[in-house]
Amino acid sequence: SLTDADIDLGIFSDIRIEPDDESVERGHAFLADGQFNGVISVGGGSVIDTAKAALVLHRHGGKALDYFAPPVGQGKPIAGPLLPHVACPTTSGTGSECTSISVLRITALDCKFVFASPCMLPDVAIVDPQCCDSLPSQAVASTGFDLCCHALECYTARSYTEHPKIPSANARQYIQGVNPFSELAAREAMSIVGRYLERGVNDANDHEARDQLMWGATLAGIAFGNAGTHLPHAMSYGVTHLMKDITTEGYTVNSPFIPHGISVIVNAPSIFRYTAEATPERHLEGASLLLADAQGATPDDAGEVLAKRLVSLMKATHMPNGLTALGFEDEHIKALAASSIRQGRAIGNAPRDSNQVDLENMYRGALRYW
Repeated sequence: SLTDADIDLGIFSDIRIEPDDESVERGHAFLADGQFNGVISVGGGSVIDTAKAALVLHRHGGKALDYFAPPVGQGKPIAGPLLPHVACPTTSGTGSECTSISVLRITALDCKFVFASPCMLPDVAIVDPQCCDSLPSQAVASTGFDLCCHALECYTARSYTEHPKIPSANARQYIQGVNPFSELAAREAMSIVGRYLERGVNDANDHEARDQLMWGATLAGIAFGNAGTHLPHAMSYGVTHLMKDITTEGYTVNSPFIPHGISVIVNAPSIFRYTAEATPERHLEGASLLLADAQGATPDDAGEVLAKRLVSLMKATHMPNGLTALGFEDEHIKALAASSIRQGRAIGNAPRDSNQVDLENMYRGALRYW
């Protein structure tokens, strides 16, 4: 279509699945070699996040690491707008087309971290559900659980009223905790997961289900792009940091590789059993939106009700049975927790405080579920 419209273009495709700072540096070099007026990113979250970060370097210079908050990076501010960016997602999970963050693996640390700025929000999102028609079922499941946890995490996150007051608007953390705006989108996204995830994974011809999951991913992106995620995402980074000798069906990626959505959902039931103590009513609401059997449940039952519903969805969509199915055993628990404790922003956004020992206990509870 662009060629037919006599628009000159260049194609950059040297992007790592689960992108890293080196992918961004390559994207920056590509932009620097051309005289581009804008960027169109076509792909999943890896492609869109790479585009966002490369656009930052193209306009404001430096290295990707400069823009991450201390102690990981220098906390360099993004001082102004970027080139126009049209984001076209081809998976139904990340919602990156409507967030102002980029999640990258820092090569030197071999771990993922996040940087964010309102300037990174794409100018236009073109969300076409037909892009997901040919996705393998495992990819629909993995991205669908990313959508699920985006919505659940931002709905159960620490309230924006509970974060420390920072007088300067420019110094405030961009991810602010659960708020009335994020709640609206998160609730509908969870309802979509409850009704359509199993259908979309198990029947590639169920276009209604896959269309709805695409809409749900965008809604969840809007929600967590304002509220932020918490422990399931924080603890997923320990999994992908320490994974060894593993591949995933449906993905043509060399070992070691665990898709992001799987690394998130595999710990989630254990985590929500822990966090429910802080906001049981909200956890029960989330479970109900996911169509859990919550009849007669009390606030004391919230964590278990939600965890059981997540496990039932995992089983119905052929997800791994806990961390052991990904090659982890009890002997790896301390290393997983030591890796994830570095995710201070996400850990601090959880409704219940946790330390490294708490993370160890949550990982231990995630070793196997059935």
